[in-house]
Amino acid sequence: MSDMILKTPSSFLRPWSMDDRLSLVRHADNPDIAASMRDGFPSPYTLADADRFLAMATGDHPHLFMAVVIDDQAVGGIGIHLLDDIYRRSAEIGYWLSRPYWGQGIISDAVSAVLPVAFRNPDIIRIQAGVFSNNPRSMRVLEKNGFVLEAIHKKAIVKQGKILDEHLYVFFRDDESPEG
Repeated sequence: MSDMILKTPSSFLRPWSMDDRLSLVRHADNPDIAASMRDGFPSPYTLADADRFLAMATGDHPHLFMAVVIDDQAVGGIGIHLLDDIYRRSAEIGYWLSRPYWGQGIISDAVSAVLPVAFRNPDIIRIQAGVFSNNPRSMRVLEKNGFVLEAIHKKAIVKQGKILDEHLYVFFRDDESPEG
Protein backbone atom coordinates (compact mmCIF):
# COMPACT_ATOMS: atom_id res chain seq x y z
CA MET A 1 0.00 0.00 0.00
CA SER A 2 3.04 2.26 0.08
CA ASP A 3 2.28 3.67 -3.36
CA MET A 4 -1.51 3.93 -3.03
CA ILE A 5 -3.10 7.28 -3.88
CA LEU A 6 -6.80 7.86 -3.27
CA LYS A 7 -8.62 10.74 -4.94
CA THR A 8 -11.56 12.27 -3.09
CA PRO A 9 -13.83 15.12 -4.21
CA SER A 10 -11.91 17.55 -1.99
CA SER A 11 -8.34 16.23 -1.69
CA PHE A 12 -6.20 13.25 -2.33
CA LEU A 13 -4.76 10.78 0.14
CA ARG A 14 -1.30 9.31 -0.17
CA PRO A 15 1.26 7.69 2.07
CA TRP A 16 3.29 10.02 4.25
CA SER A 17 6.81 10.87 3.13
CA MET A 18 9.77 12.32 4.98
CA ASP A 19 9.37 15.28 2.59
CA ASP A 20 6.15 16.16 4.47
CA ARG A 21 7.94 17.25 7.63
CA LEU A 22 7.64 21.04 7.15
CA SER A 23 4.03 20.84 5.98
CA LEU A 24 3.21 18.51 8.87
CA VAL A 25 4.58 20.95 11.44
CA ARG A 26 2.91 23.92 9.76
CA HIS A 27 -0.53 22.27 9.81
CA ALA A 28 -0.39 20.09 12.93
CA ASP A 29 0.99 22.76 15.25
CA ASN A 30 -2.36 24.04 16.49
CA PRO A 31 -3.76 23.61 20.00
CA ASP A 32 -7.30 23.36 18.57
CA ILE A 33 -6.27 20.16 16.77
CA ALA A 34 -4.39 18.70 19.73
CA ALA A 35 -7.41 19.38 21.98
CA SER A 36 -9.39 16.69 20.17
CA MET A 37 -6.58 14.16 19.87
CA ARG A 38 -5.02 11.70 22.28
CA ASP A 39 -2.10 13.01 24.29
CA GLY A 40 0.33 11.31 21.91
CA PHE A 41 -0.43 14.13 19.44
CA PRO A 42 1.86 16.88 20.79
CA SER A 43 1.21 20.56 21.17
CA PRO A 44 3.25 22.45 20.23
CA TYR A 45 4.09 20.23 17.26
CA THR A 46 7.80 20.49 16.48
CA LEU A 47 10.13 19.25 13.75
CA ALA A 48 11.31 16.54 16.15
CA ASP A 49 7.68 15.43 16.57
CA ALA A 50 7.23 15.36 12.80
CA ASP A 51 10.41 13.34 12.35
CA ARG A 52 9.29 10.83 14.99
CA PHE A 53 5.81 10.46 13.45
CA LEU A 54 7.09 10.22 9.88
CA ALA A 55 9.68 7.57 10.81
CA MET A 56 6.87 5.51 12.32
CA ALA A 57 4.31 6.18 9.54
CA THR A 58 6.77 5.38 6.75
CA GLY A 59 8.20 2.33 8.52
CA ASP A 60 7.25 -1.33 8.30
CA HIS A 61 3.89 -1.96 10.00
CA PRO A 62 0.45 -3.35 9.14
CA HIS A 63 -1.38 -0.05 9.73
CA LEU A 64 -2.54 2.50 7.18
CA PHE A 65 -1.27 6.06 7.59
CA MET A 66 -2.13 8.57 4.87
CA ALA A 67 -1.58 12.27 4.39
CA VAL A 68 -4.55 14.41 3.38
CA VAL A 69 -3.14 16.54 0.57
CA ILE A 70 -4.49 19.81 -0.86
CA ASP A 71 -2.45 22.00 -3.23
CA ASP A 72 0.58 19.70 -2.82
CA GLN A 73 0.59 20.26 0.95
CA ALA A 74 -0.04 17.60 3.60
CA VAL A 75 -2.76 19.41 5.57
CA GLY A 76 -4.01 16.51 7.65
CA GLY A 77 -3.82 12.82 8.28
CA ILE A 78 -6.02 9.77 8.41
CA GLY A 79 -5.18 6.29 9.56
CA ILE A 80 -6.46 2.82 10.25
CA HIS A 81 -4.81 1.13 13.21
CA LEU A 82 -5.27 -2.62 13.50
CA LEU A 83 -6.07 -3.75 17.03
CA ASP A 84 -4.78 -6.94 18.58
CA ASP A 85 -5.37 -9.65 21.16
CA ILE A 86 -9.13 -10.17 21.65
CA TYR A 87 -9.79 -7.16 19.39
CA ARG A 88 -7.78 -8.62 16.48
CA ARG A 89 -10.74 -8.44 14.06
CA SER A 90 -11.23 -4.74 14.80
CA ALA A 91 -9.46 -1.60 13.68
CA GLU A 92 -9.54 2.00 14.82
CA ILE A 93 -9.84 4.99 12.53
CA GLY A 94 -8.37 8.34 13.42
CA TYR A 95 -7.92 11.62 11.59
CA TRP A 96 -7.03 15.29 11.92
CA LEU A 97 -7.12 18.29 9.62
CA SER A 98 -5.50 21.71 9.60
CA ARG A 99 -7.81 24.32 11.14
CA PRO A 100 -8.27 26.46 7.96
CA TYR A 101 -9.81 23.46 6.17
CA TRP A 102 -12.44 22.55 8.78
CA GLY A 103 -16.09 22.48 7.77
CA GLN A 104 -15.49 21.75 4.07
CA GLY A 105 -16.24 18.01 4.02
CA ILE A 106 -12.58 17.10 3.48
CA ILE A 107 -12.30 14.61 6.34
CA SER A 108 -15.72 13.15 5.58
CA ASP A 109 -14.50 12.48 2.04
CA ALA A 110 -11.27 10.97 3.39
CA VAL A 111 -13.14 8.61 5.73
CA SER A 112 -15.33 7.51 2.84
CA ALA A 113 -12.23 6.78 0.75
CA VAL A 114 -10.31 4.75 3.35
CA LEU A 115 -13.13 2.49 4.56
CA PRO A 116 -13.08 0.25 1.46
CA VAL A 117 -9.28 0.07 1.67
CA ALA A 118 -9.45 -1.01 5.31
CA PHE A 119 -11.94 -3.74 4.50
CA ARG A 120 -9.61 -5.20 1.87
CA ASN A 121 -8.11 -6.89 4.91
CA PRO A 122 -10.45 -9.89 5.24
CA ASP A 123 -9.80 -10.15 8.97
CA ILE A 124 -11.31 -6.76 9.76
CA ILE A 125 -15.03 -6.93 10.55
CA ARG A 126 -15.33 -3.73 12.56
CA ILE A 127 -13.86 -0.23 12.46
CA GLN A 128 -14.33 1.97 15.48
CA ALA A 129 -13.59 5.52 16.54
CA GLY A 130 -13.60 7.07 19.98
CA VAL A 131 -14.68 10.71 19.90
CA PHE A 132 -14.42 13.22 22.74
CA SER A 133 -17.84 14.47 23.87
CA ASN A 134 -16.84 18.06 23.09
CA ASN A 135 -16.19 17.27 19.39
CA PRO A 136 -19.61 17.06 17.66
CA ARG A 137 -18.06 17.83 14.24
CA SER A 138 -16.10 14.59 14.36
CA MET A 139 -19.23 12.70 15.39
CA ARG A 140 -21.01 14.14 12.36
CA VAL A 141 -18.16 13.06 10.04
CA LEU A 142 -18.57 9.48 11.24
CA GLU A 143 -22.38 9.55 11.06
CA LYS A 144 -22.25 10.87 7.48
CA ASN A 145 -20.13 7.83 6.64
CA GLY A 146 -22.49 5.25 8.13
CA PHE A 147 -20.92 4.85 11.57
CA VAL A 148 -23.36 4.33 14.44
CA LEU A 149 -23.02 5.31 18.06
CA GLU A 150 -22.40 2.08 19.93
CA ALA A 151 -21.67 3.37 23.42
CA ILE A 152 -20.92 6.40 25.50
CA HIS A 153 -18.17 5.78 28.01
CA LYS A 154 -18.97 8.20 30.81
CA LYS A 155 -16.11 10.24 32.24
CA ALA A 156 -13.61 8.08 30.37
CA ILE A 157 -11.26 10.79 29.08
CA VAL A 158 -9.10 13.35 30.81
CA LYS A 159 -7.90 15.97 28.36
CA GLN A 160 -6.34 19.29 29.29
CA GLY A 161 -7.65 18.96 32.83
CA LYS A 162 -11.24 18.30 31.73
CA ILE A 163 -13.10 15.05 32.28
CA LEU A 164 -15.03 14.08 29.15
CA ASP A 165 -17.23 11.28 27.90
CA GLU A 166 -16.02 9.17 24.99
CA HIS A 167 -18.53 8.45 22.21
CA LEU A 168 -17.67 5.14 20.59
CA TYR A 169 -18.74 4.93 16.96
CA VAL A 170 -18.59 1.73 14.93
CA PHE A 171 -18.87 0.65 11.30
CA PHE A 172 -19.29 -3.02 10.44
CA ARG A 173 -18.24 -4.88 7.32
CA ASP A 174 -21.35 -5.25 5.14
CA ASP A 175 -21.52 -9.03 5.53
CA GLU A 176 -21.18 -9.04 9.33
CA SER A 177 -23.97 -8.31 11.75
CA PRO A 178 -23.31 -6.50 15.04
CA GLU A 179 -24.67 -9.53 16.89
CA GLY A 180 -21.86 -11.57 15.27
